[in-house]
Amino acid sequence: MTDPFLWTLISVQIAMGLFDTLYHHELTERLAWRASQKLELRLHGIRNFFYGLIFLCFAWIEPHGLFAAALALVLVLEVVITLWDFVEEDISRKLPWTERINHTLLTLNYGAILALLAPILWQWSQQPTAATFVSYGWWSVMASLAACGVAVFAARDLLAAARSERLLRGDPAELVSVLPPHRHVLVTGGTGFVGSRLVEALVSAGHDVTVLTRNAGKAGALCHPVRVITSLDQVRNGAHFDALVNLAGDPIANGLWTAKKRARIIRSRVQTTEALEALVARLDRKPDCLISGSAIGWYGPRGDEVLTEKSEPAAAFTREVCVRWEQAAAKIEKFNVRVIRLRMGLVLGVDGGMLAQLLTPFEFGGGTRLGDGRQWMSWIERDDLVRAIAHAIADGTLSGPVNATAPVPVRNDAFTRALAQAVRRPAFLRIPAWALTWALGDMARETMLVSQRVIPKKLIDHGFEFRHAEIAPMLRKITGAKPEPSADVPGIDTADAKP
Repeated sequence: MTDPFLWTLISVQIAMGLFDTLYHHELTERLAWRASQKLELRLHGIRNFFYGLIFLCFAWIEPHGLFAAALALVLVLEVVITLWDFVEEDISRKLPWTERINHTLLTLNYGAILALLAPILWQWSQQPTAATFVSYGWWSVMASLAACGVAVFAARDLLAAARSERLLRGDPAELVSVLPPHRHVLVTGGTGFVGSRLVEALVSAGHDVTVLTRNAGKAGALCHPVRVITSLDQVRNGAHFDALVNLAGDPIANGLWTAKKRARIIRSRVQTTEALEALVARLDRKPDCLISGSAIGWYGPRGDEVLTEKSEPAAAFTREVCVRWEQAAAKIEKFNVRVIRLRMGLVLGVDGGMLAQLLTPFEFGGGTRLGDGRQWMSWIERDDLVRAIAHAIADGTLSGPVNATAPVPVRNDAFTRALAQAVRRPAFLRIPAWALTWALGDMARETMLVSQRVIPKKLIDHGFEFRHAEIAPMLRKITGAKPEPSADVPGIDTADAKP
């Protein structure tokens, strides 16, 4: 094991494995939060355990005799598990091209390592059984660090596999059970975080769904059968839709608000809504209603004030976005179409959105309070939002602006502690407000630090019942945490959150 070339190949294997784990498994594919990947997670956990043994042995031990044979057996088992993992990945999910290339390079590099190790292991196996302590300087340190790293991820993946069944969300069709049978619904933004779940619920319930998306490739991941279109011009004048659901729009909180970004945020919403107006104008039979997306950004920064649909707004860029969006939607009312302007809060779910970005940092002890933590966060669980959309379609008396938020908003400090408790990790970090505004400017001021205490008065008055009204039990439920006897997080005054 003194060959520098062999150690270089091992270093490359560690680097590519680290990239695969962090970039693919954690950041993009988020395997630990996908209930469908239970077997893959178990395979990863077992394989990482074997990797830990291999790296520690390489670092400090020269095995002879039966110990060398045992090391060879572990290497063979690792190959078998990796092949099994490749098959499982192809069956259970669609791998991105970057992951396929990385897997190919890992396989070739590992093959080269085994080719160089084979004669060394054969030579060691011919000697009397013993385990001799060795040290290769920096190479041993590197291998030890790698062993610790894969051990951490082995434990994490096995725990995630055990949790996966608790992430199952039940029958999606039940989310739209208030709708009459055989509705035809057009959904814009149907491949997004909210839209994909809405489409899944509608299709599972037997409704006809047409999805407008700019990227037809993403539609392959939708629940089928659906009709996919890339332009509303593809819809015939004789087509009939019972409802239109408009969720399309460029992400608002994914980067600096440059002048081009601000224009794109507004344009993506207004142009799609104007295209829907043109569609409705030429349809022979008009839809019954339009559920048009908006956001609680309409109210602007409001401190501790309790906000309902009748509250006045404050100046902000988010306010400008929502006003333009809602004005475009309101024009469709002239066709005798009932228009609901759905002012959505922070939509929470483990599959995407803000919460998905927070889960991995929180799991590894990086839970962070933003600013002083006193700002109000008005949120809604994703399935409750889908249910609210279905309720808005079904209730012919509901129109105009409608707040789509849970009835109990929380302060950022309470949210941080509730999420930390749900994943059973500490959360003691804090990012000062000045640091966020210095790095992200108005985007931080109007999304991360803004205080909006919004109440869904219209939904409640129209008989909608939230399944997730309070943050702590909701987070424990959707993150698959084991049930606890009390639903309250110590230190969170839920009474203070209610108007």
